[in-house]
Amino acid sequence: MAIKQLDPEQIRTWTLEQKDRWWFEHVWRGDMPQLTLRSALTGMCLGGILSLTNLYVGAKTGWTLGVGITSVILAFALFKALSALKIGSEYTILENNCMQSIATAAGYMTAPMISSLGAYMLVTNTVIPMATTMIWIIAIAVLGVLFAFPLKRRFINDEQHPFPEGRAAGIVMDALHSGNAADGMFKAKVLLSAGGLAALAKLLQSQAILEKLKLGFLLVPEYLDGWIYKFTSLKIGGVELRELTVRPDTDFVMMAAGGLMGIRVGVSLLIGALINYLLLAPWGIALGDIVGHTGADGVTHYGFRAITAWALWGGVAMMTTASLLAFFAKPQILFSAFRGLFRKGRATDNDVLRHIELPMRVFVIGIPIVGTIVVLLAHYFFDVNVWLGIIAVPLVFVFTLIGVNSTALTSITPTGAMGKLTQLTFGALDPKNIKTNLMTAGITAEVAGNAANLLMDIKPGYMLGAKPRQQAIGHVLGIFAGALVSVPVFYWVFLKGGPSEMIQEQYPMPAVSIWKAVAEVLTEGLSNLAMSARWAALAGGLLGLALEGLRLATKGRFWLSGVGVGLAAVIPFNTCLAMFLGSLFFWLAERTFKKPGSRANRIIVQNQEPICGGVIAGGALTGIAVILLENFVLGA
Repeated sequence: MAIKQLDPEQIRTWTLEQKDRWWFEHVWRGDMPQLTLRSALTGMCLGGILSLTNLYVGAKTGWTLGVGITSVILAFALFKALSALKIGSEYTILENNCMQSIATAAGYMTAPMISSLGAYMLVTNTVIPMATTMIWIIAIAVLGVLFAFPLKRRFINDEQHPFPEGRAAGIVMDALHSGNAADGMFKAKVLLSAGGLAALAKLLQSQAILEKLKLGFLLVPEYLDGWIYKFTSLKIGGVELRELTVRPDTDFVMMAAGGLMGIRVGVSLLIGALINYLLLAPWGIALGDIVGHTGADGVTHYGFRAITAWALWGGVAMMTTASLLAFFAKPQILFSAFRGLFRKGRATDNDVLRHIELPMRVFVIGIPIVGTIVVLLAHYFFDVNVWLGIIAVPLVFVFTLIGVNSTALTSITPTGAMGKLTQLTFGALDPKNIKTNLMTAGITAEVAGNAANLLMDIKPGYMLGAKPRQQAIGHVLGIFAGALVSVPVFYWVFLKGGPSEMIQEQYPMPAVSIWKAVAEVLTEGLSNLAMSARWAALAGGLLGLALEGLRLATKGRFWLSGVGVGLAAVIPFNTCLAMFLGSLFFWLAERTFKKPGSRANRIIVQNQEPICGGVIAGGALTGIAVILLENFVLGA
């Protein structure tokens, strides 16, 4: 059935209390089974497997993939098979939703190992004991869950942010579990068709698989500008556009994510990308502040990593100021939650969700306790001074705001960029201690990432009428499952020969290399940050305030988002372009196919979310399968 939701005017004008009561009366599913033994066990097992996928993907690319939609589809198929075999009843939609929370939490547990922890072991040339790594990543992940608690009502209940990946998971679950109704069946067919096409496109992008099948002539190129460079060279400031990541690609998954984001975020990303990669990056290269590397062909190459190491300062400053202004512009949401924290007696109209929402007392009590544990662990495990660890915990709040805001709009959590900002801070506070630099940044970035991931998981639960507190418990179960499976495999595969052999040609560990390089530069102090980057940070911070101020003053009618513009500094131009094109396609379709009874309107406009959800699901599933085939079958 169609998911019930408020329209943009209601989101903009209704109070939080009105929105909560509407949700309670129209969306909440009551006591439908959710966090059951079978959903917990399935989520933990499936999440453990998917965490290994992220471990290998991260070792190759430095990124971790969202596994929510993947887990939803796999679990749905498993539940159907068990039901056909008469092993229990079919799983409910909320059990599937809770399962995806557990699996997603497990999938993200690999992030510290392929970034801050890996860099720490490489810098110190020591292998951290396996038990230490397991305890550490569990502690910071649980702290992330606690930091997410007070932000849920603002980002999900009140502002109704899309959380595109989470929203896609909700759409997929609704289509799968409502497939018996005529409308649900049609949406499921649209979703599955879109997923099938996306899967085929992703498969046709794998040169290794196609060559093995002797179908190389069907290859879909990753980038669409290769033929141009056979005849001419497109340059700006003497640098080829492709070196600036300015090139169109065939990333249909990111186009679908853009379709879920909407045109406003898409335009913000494109404008930010145009400014960053066509104006600021050539300027930074001309100044000598963006340093490339000379290849075997004798030509200097730049690329995304060289550019973002310089450009991230302005982008992160913009996201920081915009996020903080947006948060403090509505303090009543946070204050109202605290006012009801220890209130006794029967609930009033203003706390209709009191028995459903995440209890705020857990946040108030839990953060000081778990935060203290994290600080002490950082001191005991990594020799971080206690007072410096204490400073890192309040910074987590700031970076959680940035991470959640970014994830809410784009499904991208810029943990790498946030980590670099912390590295800069502690490079000034403790300039000669590289251990402090790495591990304090690991605290802020990873905790913020886990908080954003929890809210991403709660989004489909909100859409489907689930209890968020049970999803939070599920997230913690997933944290343990992911750690118990991924940590031993990481040690057995990547640390068998010691830290010096962690980085290999097949698995370059790019995130580890970047964290290590930044730490080595910043441990000598702020003097290593180029003056142009300092000015960019100042300008970015002021621009973030201006853009967010305009958005608030116009009550959301102003098109540009400070977070969206700033985010373009830490993701490649081609990804920004893909997301913009996806948002533009559906924006134009809505205005072109206006007639409700027309076939185009029914398929494209009325089923925008199933289309995008299907593309993301099909692309994600096949992308994982392609990586596994290329690395473990064809590469064997």
